[in-house]
Amino acid sequence: MTASLPLRAETTIPMASPLDVMAKLREHFVEHGEVSGSDARWSAAFGIGTVDATAEDAAMRFRVSAADQTSLAYLQWGVTEHVGEFASGPAPEVVWQGGLGAGATLPYFREMRVVRALQVTPRMRRLTLAGEDLHRFSHDGLHIRLLLAPKEGVQPVWPVMAADGRQAWPEGLRPVNRVYTIRRIDVEAGEIDVDFVLHEGDDMPGATFAAQAVAGDVVGMTGPGGSELKDADWCVLAGDETALPAIGRMLEDMPVGRRVVALIEIADDAERQNLTTKASLDLRWLAREGRPAGTTSLLVDAVRELDFPGDDTSIFVWAGCEHAAAREIRAHLRKERDLPRGRSVVAAYWRRGKSGEVEDAD
Repeated sequence: MTASLPLRAETTIPMASPLDVMAKLREHFVEHGEVSGSDARWSAAFGIGTVDATAEDAAMRFRVSAADQTSLAYLQWGVTEHVGEFASGPAPEVVWQGGLGAGATLPYFREMRVVRALQVTPRMRRLTLAGEDLHRFSHDGLHIRLLLAPKEGVQPVWPVMAADGRQAWPEGLRPVNRVYTIRRIDVEAGEIDVDFVLHEGDDMPGATFAAQAVAGDVVGMTGPGGSELKDADWCVLAGDETALPAIGRMLEDMPVGRRVVALIEIADDAERQNLTTKASLDLRWLAREGRPAGTTSLLVDAVRELDFPGDDTSIFVWAGCEHAAAREIRAHLRKERDLPRGRSVVAAYWRRGKSGEVEDAD
């Protein structure tokens, strides 16, 4: 597989006990790709490319291969990040040869401008963003990270490539960043749609940006990323309004013949949207009717009450919701449904009482 991928980068990382780190890294990659070889010499194949690893005397050598610069940079970043995580003591210095050099524009970064705004429902606002060269954002991930100005009228700095394959920040005011779903993408027109839930509260930079955005406003964008649906005869899509854009996008991409149950928690019936799909859809709206988001068990109960197919039908469950609900759904699928790890993705999109991202997905 590696020979067919035209782009490569390599690094040799000094390490007193390379086999320990190599084994931990190999075990981690087993959960995300196809790994072959031993702890001292192995290869990991992912949807975006490959990682080849070899233990040497007091060092580890890595070669990453991919079809495009974005995928190559993601693989470099992943190796660097996890080597630092699994190494004992201070993270080792990593310098890559090949790929983009330090200070180069990130291959997965685009500067975008607002061109249109649409109020989809009372609490959901859609912004159409325009930019150049968006083809890479049309596959291998539904999600993007938007980089928003921390203060009105202030132009933030944008990240660049670091020598270790991660992001580096020039001097200046860094943007606030939040993760969103590409609701629609038109590569030829150079446009994407992003839906924003208009949360109430003071520390809501994404909602504030969406509510106030006008044509010409600038925003940074990196991506794509995030998990996508696996092939299955019967699927469950479960989420609250923060996951509604992702559910809508996945439904539109589903083929004829697939059966899907969509469980969507919303504030009230005014938040219902027209969702289209070629699949056989059982759509169930779960309205909180005045109760605050994150305070009900509507979504968890709906998942628990589902009748799963009892034959040899292949199953896949995707869920995106508040942190506590995500933990309950994940535990239910594993312990009560005995669903194998590779047959579900459950992500905490937000956490009640907290602002920003939640590091909790499986």
